[in-house]
Formats: sequence, structure tokens, C-alpha cells
Amino acid sequence: MIDDAHLAHGLAGDELPPDWPALTENEVTALLASVPLAGAARAIRWRSPRPLSAAALVETALGTVFVKRHHASVRSAEALAEEHRFAASLRAGGIPIPAAYPDGEGHTALARGQWVYEVHAPARGADIYRDAFSWSPVGGLRHAWLAGAMLARVHTVAAGYDAPQRTTHILVARAEIVSAADPVVALEAQLGDRPALAAYLRDRDWHEELRGTLSPWHARAHAGMARQPRLWTHGDWHVSNLCWSNSGDDAAITDVLDMGLSAATFALYDLATAIERNAIAWLDIARGEIGHADLALALIAGYQSVCPLDQGDLDDLANLLPIVHVDFALSEVEYFEGITGRRDHADVAWYTFLHGHAAWFATPPGQRLLEQIRHAGAGFVVQ
Repeated sequence: MIDDAHLAHGLAGDELPPDWPALTENEVTALLASVPLAGAARAIRWRSPRPLSAAALVETALGTVFVKRHHASVRSAEALAEEHRFAASLRAGGIPIPAAYPDGEGHTALARGQWVYEVHAPARGADIYRDAFSWSPVGGLRHAWLAGAMLARVHTVAAGYDAPQRTTHILVARAEIVSAADPVVALEAQLGDRPALAAYLRDRDWHEELRGTLSPWHARAHAGMARQPRLWTHGDWHVSNLCWSNSGDDAAITDVLDMGLSAATFALYDLATAIERNAIAWLDIARGEIGHADLALALIAGYQSVCPLDQGDLDDLANLLPIVHVDFALSEVEYFEGITGRRDHADVAWYTFLHGHAAWFATPPGQRLLEQIRHAGAGFVVQ
């Protein structure tokens, strides 16, 4: 049964009954009995409003742990272990990431029937954005600058990580479609292995729709993408996936969370995603003026404090930004069509997310934001 008292974030900035049932105390008690480092469960203290899985903070005899549950059709144990290996590599390189706790057999991706669980050490600091909706702008220039600097640190450490590409397309931020010489041909070649996405696209003229959306941007962006070295990346660099020492102007990032969308892409892809997530108020797209150039420039300046960018990089970043979301939008279409059975949500992912976000960049506000990114320099100062 779905717990109607627990609501999840909807696609339009609203709150809805969740697609996945909330974690129960009996459920986490049984799970944590097999995870020695967690301690015996006592009570669930908070449930996450994120809609694509079920998660909670659980008080235990040893403190607090974070428990997350996926349906096996979304994350197999193998696919979840890919995220954990990447996170462990970053943690070994000095990136502050809460550890995933193993069960008695040493597994951190815990398959139990139709579900796959993960149990993490508690994050340090304050999770001040934990109730923020995706695509809600970061709360100030200082936080944006720090987020950019931490992202660059992640990329520096990730450069030493070499692993095969993710074994799933479902709800991961891969980049094969957008970086292909012909994205339509690339997507066509994948549909045999992505039956739910194929089913959604079957009754529409998707070839022309996708070409029409990408044509203002792709040719220019492709040359820059072709130059980028392969890198495992976070894929969902929004401030709700960061914890902080406090909520004030002197805050520092204490922990990095959630490798769920991580995949092998490239650094500018992750930086463009960070701008798309944190500096554009997509939930207010009808307003038109939704770009926060100051936040985008602060993110870039923070990033450049660790990993300098030249003019070519800034041009490539601006060229990529209008279409950086394409692969993930397609993965959401696939998820809603094939797993939750929500054609209405799949339509939002196809029309509003994939096509609508790209189209916004052709408007005067979108063009202004891209131009300001092209002229972003190292001289940006956070007051």
C-alpha cells in the first residue's frame, strides 16, 4: 500500500502521492538486522520527498543511517554496485561522501525480493536543501561558488577512475545520444534494447521532432564534445545533493551525496548539468525570465578556482548547455512509460523537459544566459 500521508515531489513543483510505497519500520528493522555497522533500527525519523525511489533517515542503536530502496526494475544490485564503487573511489581520493554499509557478506547493494536497498552512514553537516525541488536555484552566490569548486575537486579525483559504462540507461545521466554525430541514428540503434522507450516513440514522428529540437544546437556543440576526454561524473550536481556546515554566508560543503545518476561522460557535461540544475528556474518556465546568470557565473568561477577553463572551454560549455539534458530526459521517458506506467509523466519528460528546455535557450532570456557564459572569466568575485 502507498502511504497517502507521505507525499513526493511532482513534476510541476507540486506534491503527489508517491509512485513507490514509503519505507516501513518493520521493513527497515528486518533490513538493518543484516547490516552490522548500522545497528538495530529504532524509528524512522524522516522520509525523503524524492519521487524516483523511497528513502528515509532511520534512528538506530548506533546512531542514524540513511536507507534507500529501489525497485529491481530501476536498479539491479549490479547497477547499484556500480555507483557504490565510483563513490568509494572518490572517497578514497579525499571527496567527502558518506560510506555505503555492507551486509554480513560484504555487499553494499542489498537485493531483497523485488527490491534493492542501500544503507549509508549519516551525512555530516546540515542538509539544508533536502526539501528543495529539482531545478530550484541555489540559495546564493557563495553556495554556487562552493558547489562549483567542489565539482571541480570531484572531477580531479575522478580522472583516476576507469570503469566500464553503466549497465543501465534507466535514470542515469549518460551522454551517448547527445554526443553522437547523428543523435537520431544513435537513438534508433538503441531502441532494440530499450523496449519501453521504443513503445513510447512508436506512434509519433519522433525522428523529425528530435531533429527539430536539436538542429539549432547540435552541430556546433558536437565539435566541442568530440574533444572531451572521458570521465566518470556525478550527473545530478544540484545543491540538494550537498550538505553544509551551516546555512549562512560562511558555510562550507561537508558532504557530497547521491551517485545515482553517475555515468561515464565528460567534465563539461557535468558542469553544464550543474548550471542547468542550479541556475535556471525551470519550474517557472512560463515566466520566460528564469535564467540566473549570477548563479551560473558563480558556479563557473568556483569551478575555475580548481580547474581553469579557457575561452574554448567556455564556448563549448555554452554550446552544450541547451541540449545537455537530452539523454536523461529520454531515460525519464523510458522510466515513466515502462516502469511506473505513467504516460502522462512520460509526456512531460518528452515535451516539457526534452523539447521545452531546449527551446527556452532560443528565447531572448536563454540567449542572454548563453552569451554571459561565453564571457565568464576568472575575474568573477563573490561579494
